[in-house]
Amino acid sequence: MNDFDKLLTAVKKEASDIGIPISGKISSHVSVNTRAKSRFGSCTKQNGRFVIELSSMLLDAPEKSCRQTIAHELIHTCPGCMDHGERFMYYAARMNNAYGYDIKRTNSVEEMGVNYDRTEDAKFIITCRKCGKEFSRLRRSTLTDNPSRYRCKCGGELYVRSNQPVQTQKQPDLTDAKYVLLCMKCGRRIGRQKMSAAIKNPSGYRCSCGGSLKRVR
Repeated sequence: MNDFDKLLTAVKKEASDIGIPISGKISSHVSVNTRAKSRFGSCTKQNGRFVIELSSMLLDAPEKSCRQTIAHELIHTCPGCMDHGERFMYYAARMNNAYGYDIKRTNSVEEMGVNYDRTEDAKFIITCRKCGKEFSRLRRSTLTDNPSRYRCKCGGELYVRSNQPVQTQKQPDLTDAKYVLLCMKCGRRIGRQKMSAAIKNPSGYRCSCGGSLKRVR
């Protein structure tokens, strides 16, 4: 298991050795966040001192990944580097060249060597209709809200389904519906009073779960 505090001391020396102007007011203790799943680290200022926080995902990650993340957060303590602007990227490049890091704005779990499946915590699963590849997302975004605007790398259309447990809901009363569509995947019934493109050509549309539609009335 990685000792974050010990690594912080080591990486601070690395930065100082090549003239990176990190702050002299940095807490010697690294906070551990057990809930952070979408980021590996953060740097905040509390009571006049910078506090670095790392995700618990890094506790058993390769040591270099931890050092790289700490280096990333240390650069944020440099003057004018609280964002990922040109000055931040300049210092990042110097650390990368000197120590073989890959500091950039964000890194994937694959790049960091972290054994973590985001699908478990994902709220949304995006699937390609053509190749079947799945993408997971922790938060709502333009992709999850409007998947039709995007395409998979293979060119296929994307659809979104919720990855959250749902309670079984009673089917709506469609007695008065003039037209009814049936999802062949989840069994959902969709009632409509007026003729529409989906009623005329249900095979050209999909249920929110991704299933094909069939007109049953």
